[in-house]
Amino acid sequence: MNLDFSGRRAVVTGGGHGLGREIALAFSERGAKVWTCDLDAEELEETQRLSEGRFTTQVVDVRDRRGVESFLSEVNEEEGGVDILVNNAGGVAGQVGRPVEEVSEEEWKVLIDINLTGAFNFSQVAVPSMKSSGWGRIVNISSGAGLRPSLTGIQAYASAKAGLIGLTRQLAHELGPHGITVNCVAPGFIRSNPTTERQWQAYGKEGQERLVSAIATRRLGRPEDIAYTVLFFASEYASWITGQTLSVDGGR
Repeated sequence: MNLDFSGRRAVVTGGGHGLGREIALAFSERGAKVWTCDLDAEELEETQRLSEGRFTTQVVDVRDRRGVESFLSEVNEEEGGVDILVNNAGGVAGQVGRPVEEVSEEEWKVLIDINLTGAFNFSQVAVPSMKSSGWGRIVNISSGAGLRPSLTGIQAYASAKAGLIGLTRQLAHELGPHGITVNCVAPGFIRSNPTTERQWQAYGKEGQERLVSAIATRRLGRPEDIAYTVLFFASEYASWITGQTLSVDGGR
């Protein structure tokens, strides 16, 4: 299977580290011109270094609609528009699981905005150029937490990731007639960033062994496992697949 994205313009949110960085690099290595953003300027610099200067990077808060429009304006106005959008940005913003009655309104809202509203913002701004060209790929990165109770115990995170699956289905139905497919990847546990590394360490030896033993393949995932799935969804091999959520979790 030859996945060649030469001439395609790919936008990957949350490309400062982990899954986003791996996805952005995977597209670039296969010929795509890549734009990626993150809130962490230092990590974006490292992503840019690893890309050998091939990426266009910018600090963007996905919740900020004007910031999203500004970031995509170069792609839309100067490059002819976005071909592939990967809504990867998200996370728990330093939160930990607590009883529902102790969660503040702001704590709830910030995770919904980071994980769900941000994907809506980017999709809404990117779609017009996809419609104009009659071709587009949107791939949303949800989580196993969107399909089953979250390991983190964070209600807003689980709700936002489930909402992203719903957004995927709805956009797929709406955009399919325009040649645009919309799919979703739900990763299992992957040690891909400082947050997941802290979570892994907090489990302790016994908790880590229980987690791995519950996975059919008996190993944790790797960032490239998710990147390869995204590449498939963005390719012509998946042109008749839309509205789907694929669990990439080693078989839980």
